[in-house]
Amino acid sequence: MIPDLSDYKWIVPDFIWEIDEYIDLDKIRKALPSSEDLAKLAPDLDKIADSLSLLKDFFTTGHKLVSEVIEASGPLLLLGSPGETAFRATDHGSESDKHYKKVSDKEKIDQLQEELLHTQLKYQRILERLEKENKELRKLVLQKDDKGIHHRKLKKSLIDMYSEVLDVLSDYDASYNTQDHLPRVVVVGDQSAGKTSVLEMIAQARIFPRGSGEMMTRSPVKVTLSEGPHHVALFKDSSREFDLTKEEDLAALRHEIELRMRKNVKEGCTVSPETISLNVKGPGLQRMVLVDLPGVINTVTSGMAPDTKETIFSISKAYMQNPNAIILCIQDGSVDAERSIVTDLVSQMDPHGRRTIFVLTKVDLAEKNVASPSRIQQIIEGKLFPMKALGYFAVVTGKGNSSESIEAIREYEEEFFQNSKLLKTSMLKAHQVTTRNLSLAVSDCFWKMVRESVEQQADSFKATRFNLETEWKNNYPRLRELDRNELFEKAKNEILDEVISLSQVTPKHWEEILQQSLWERVSTHVIENIYLPAAQTMNSGTFNTTVDIKLKQWTDKQLPNKAVEVAWETLQEEFSRFMTEPKGKEHDDIFDKLKEAVKEESIKRHKWNDFAEDSLRVIQHNALEDRSISDKQQWDAAIYFMEEALQARLKDTENAIENMIGPDWKKRWLYWKNRTQEQSVHNETKNELEKMLKCNEEHPAYLASDEITTVRKNLESRGVEVDPSLIKDTWHQVYRRHFLKTALNHCNLCRRGFYYYQRHFIDSELECNDVVLFWRIQRMLAITANTLRQQLTNTEVRRLEKNVKEVLEDFAEDGEKKIKLLTGKRVQLAEDLKKVREIQEKLDAFIEALHQEK
Repeated sequence: MIPDLSDYKWIVPDFIWEIDEYIDLDKIRKALPSSEDLAKLAPDLDKIADSLSLLKDFFTTGHKLVSEVIEASGPLLLLGSPGETAFRATDHGSESDKHYKKVSDKEKIDQLQEELLHTQLKYQRILERLEKENKELRKLVLQKDDKGIHHRKLKKSLIDMYSEVLDVLSDYDASYNTQDHLPRVVVVGDQSAGKTSVLEMIAQARIFPRGSGEMMTRSPVKVTLSEGPHHVALFKDSSREFDLTKEEDLAALRHEIELRMRKNVKEGCTVSPETISLNVKGPGLQRMVLVDLPGVINTVTSGMAPDTKETIFSISKAYMQNPNAIILCIQDGSVDAERSIVTDLVSQMDPHGRRTIFVLTKVDLAEKNVASPSRIQQIIEGKLFPMKALGYFAVVTGKGNSSESIEAIREYEEEFFQNSKLLKTSMLKAHQVTTRNLSLAVSDCFWKMVRESVEQQADSFKATRFNLETEWKNNYPRLRELDRNELFEKAKNEILDEVISLSQVTPKHWEEILQQSLWERVSTHVIENIYLPAAQTMNSGTFNTTVDIKLKQWTDKQLPNKAVEVAWETLQEEFSRFMTEPKGKEHDDIFDKLKEAVKEESIKRHKWNDFAEDSLRVIQHNALEDRSISDKQQWDAAIYFMEEALQARLKDTENAIENMIGPDWKKRWLYWKNRTQEQSVHNETKNELEKMLKCNEEHPAYLASDEITTVRKNLESRGVEVDPSLIKDTWHQVYRRHFLKTALNHCNLCRRGFYYYQRHFIDSELECNDVVLFWRIQRMLAITANTLRQQLTNTEVRRLEKNVKEVLEDFAEDGEKKIKLLTGKRVQLAEDLKKVREIQEKLDAFIEALHQEK
């Protein structure tokens, strides 16, 4: 009574043939009913012997009994002779129909048909019971093998190897005319036609998210079905296994699929062409690869992107145009056939129906609602729709309750077809109903298509690989073939080496650039807001008091913050210099965009220590309070520092005046330049103000109102109309130049003033308090630069290095970022070479395994 599986050796794993080592088959044989017991269940075969010669030797012993049950119910069970697909069984049915037509007695025909149906259903149940027991035995052996009873290395299953090939192909950019023509089962249908439910029945688990009427499938889902001891599901990019026998795991799986779909859908879109890869394993599953596509819609509703309909059509066509793809066309049987959209689309992609399987869902509702049952027969016979198909099936996928289990749905489906008038009246043939028969037929067709096309696809990739390797040798003969990930690792090492170079910068270099940068930042404030106001005072006591007050205010509010800003900018500049500095012949410009992005992101994430300003404030305040110049060398350095600062200001002032009054007579004659009317007015005003300063060289910094009036009237007497605000603006620059020249002369006199400074300028008309001010500023700059240098080398450089490592780790996990930053023909060519080699290797391994299984 054990089924003869010799015709299905290519499906059954090797260990099944070793089953007798672990299971006592004699006990099983004894437990099975005898042929005499089975004979009691059979009808009077003499009445139908003349009509059905296929059943005359039915009751023989052993596996011959089961073989002839299969042969007698071949149209029902889809188990034909080796090499025949499920669709060949239709011929037996048609021969039986012809035989019945020869019988003239109508009542006899009806009686024979009814007895035959009952007979088929009885042995169908017997066979299903045997198959269930066989399934349990297979599961038991698989579990024992999984625990290590067979101490041999388990090979990867054939379907898993094939699925990996498809996963690699999905990421491959076919820019070299090597298209993906490998078979897969493409599930298409109108929205809410029940295609996802059909897929779940084939997978034997409620794995997909569902909603009432709304679109749930928002991106293609590739489901790889394979046999295994446990009913589990896992994603291609995840190690987590979902136990499909537990409701909480099923709910988590549906939630995860929904999250991935929403993640794939870009902003402003409703659907996405990006594929989600899911593997489902379990006892008794038919091995195949199916792709569930978004349902075809007729109208774009509110909340959808305007191009949703076109996008769904383009995604569906992209999968169906593969000449080796099997199209599983799902049609809702409960709605009018005229409302179907998908049938027209399928007929365009496969006009001859050589790779299309038509599935009519919700047949239970159709039988209740359709006025003419013959309309269902027309659909299944392919006469109603303007499309052709390889086979036609009718299925029931539940009562519409999303909480129903797969087992409950299967029982309801079998019960419905056992009592259905469509089957009893022969409108539907037994082999055309139930998802079980559909699953067997699709799997059979899938593997037939795989065997016919896989070697041709492998040859095309071999040719592509040769072309790519030749192109690389011709364009980059001295470079290694580094793909994007390998290039990223190389760039990562270079960047980390450059960051480490920051710690090798000498303390002297740090302090020099910090001191110079800090003075450039604060020099304007020192001269304009501290030195110039203090210099307007009448005596040294007032000068020193003003200086001390303004330095204290500056230190409390602005100086520490400015110092930290300067230090951070200096660190950025040095980091940028190391990152962008050409490395001579070893420099590879392919990394430039990546390095720039790493630099910007690292700088963006870096924040200076919050306590740095507080410690700096104390140090700077103490440095500025010190007025004691210890030796002549420090005095001379302060004078030199003061002269440099004043000369730089004087040069800026001279340029400002020149821009204000225009070119002088020399430039006007030599370069043919003229003054504008405004520049002429400024020039006349400047000349008048300079006369005033000559008369009173100790004039204060501000003009009195009567002086402004005098200047304006003097200019008007010469025919020059001038505004008081213009006089003030011109006076600001003229007086500044006068003051700076006077200060420089005074600075020159103070060169020999260190002796008087030591005596606190007693018995001397020379006072050099401004030199002392600049010495205090200079010393503060040196101490601040030293403190910032210590913070940089001890803390900030290390924190920046840590940020760079974190950025590189984030970039390493972001594939889109790497594609954006590592670009160019060289990168793309290396990527294509890597992909093609990987595809070819996986295809070769799959073909070898396929031949071994044969």
